[in-house]
Amino acid sequence: MAKYSDTIDLYDDEGKLLKSGVALEKVSPVVNPAIKKMMDLTKRTVAVNLAGIENGVKTGAVGGKANVIPGRTLDLSVVKDSDAIIAKIKDMVSVVEGDDTVIKNFGGKLLLVEVPKARIEAAATYDAAITSVAAATTYALIDQYNIGPFDAGIIKSAVWGTYPQTMDMAGANVQSILSIPQNNEGLGFALRNIPANHTVMITGRNAMQGAALAATFEQAGQWEMGNSIGPFERAQLLGYAYQGLNANNMVYDLVKANGATGTVGTVVQSLVERAIEDKVIMPGKKGGYFQFYDTKDPMLWNAYVAAGSLAATIVNCGAGRFAQAVSSTLLYFNDLIEHETGLPSCDFGRMMGTAVGFSFFSHSIYGGGGPGIFNGNHVVTRHSAGFAIPCVVAACALDAGTQMFSAESTSKIYGETYGKIEEFAKPLQHIAKAV
Repeated sequence: MAKYSDTIDLYDDEGKLLKSGVALEKVSPVVNPAIKKMMDLTKRTVAVNLAGIENGVKTGAVGGKANVIPGRTLDLSVVKDSDAIIAKIKDMVSVVEGDDTVIKNFGGKLLLVEVPKARIEAAATYDAAITSVAAATTYALIDQYNIGPFDAGIIKSAVWGTYPQTMDMAGANVQSILSIPQNNEGLGFALRNIPANHTVMITGRNAMQGAALAATFEQAGQWEMGNSIGPFERAQLLGYAYQGLNANNMVYDLVKANGATGTVGTVVQSLVERAIEDKVIMPGKKGGYFQFYDTKDPMLWNAYVAAGSLAATIVNCGAGRFAQAVSSTLLYFNDLIEHETGLPSCDFGRMMGTAVGFSFFSHSIYGGGGPGIFNGNHVVTRHSAGFAIPCVVAACALDAGTQMFSAESTSKIYGETYGKIEEFAKPLQHIAKAV
């Protein structure tokens, strides 16, 4: 028996129907097989930059940032010898012969290593993936080139970066989608600590696929941190479905109707018209000239407004090809929604509050960075329950070079490795297929 009476139709990023009559709980991160596979791969998969290691030891630029050690160099043909190095890494990372360890080789320059599930199952955290791959890569190189004790430190620094002199692995040539646990600012924030630019590159600058992947990470994070327990579960599922998974083709329809000549304000009009037509809201009392609206299902209304927030972002930031407008779009779309209906805006006001601080910290007086380097773990953008970051990713996917930190400059390696995994590159199709 279905847990909820809600059913949805799932559409792709081109407005094509993928699955109809889907029970709402079938897209839950703890139920849907495709989402669970994505989360499993997120924890188990590590990228290794062999070309970066080769260049680092050749120039002495190891240990991250501007660190260069003249004279401490090694001339190693790491890329050329990648097959032999991969064999050594796989032998050491594997727990038993023939297990689920997988290494994908991208031209000898980049590797994508899936560590066996046994390593994660026997660990307290997901650290086990990146540490085992880093250690195996270090030893594989030392063994391959018969490196002595006085040069081994150069190899180690080229692989591990500044760790353990710094808590994180700054300058490392092994990378995970996930940040180290010490950088997670609270319980359950690991999946929300993924910069928007990473998601942009993984999904090939496709705004709706990027939003879907970001929403999947963000909403899986809501389950992990206990925000989707009891009556809150339906609220999060509806918001995730309508915003992230283009349920009932709402995001696509709103963008199509407003994409050519529309504005943030016309998206508000379109959304309210759709909500009235679908009987999600209905006219309530009048206050002078103002028409208030009522709803019998505030959770479904929230899902509609979440979808509208994403559509408004795509329309506005897509028209200007700028990511910077995402914070003001989220602020004023939701402000207009409240003024138009008298009902709560997305996330019951939290998205609007997030947008105020986000405008300041991303590019206003403070100007510390662009939207692409923010994530759901950031002190500025963490307050929305998973609905802000998908919009940020969509805006950055549509950006044409206005950011101080472009997706290509911060996250290129993620597109070249994780972007080759179909579940990450096209989450809309894979999640729908798995229901």
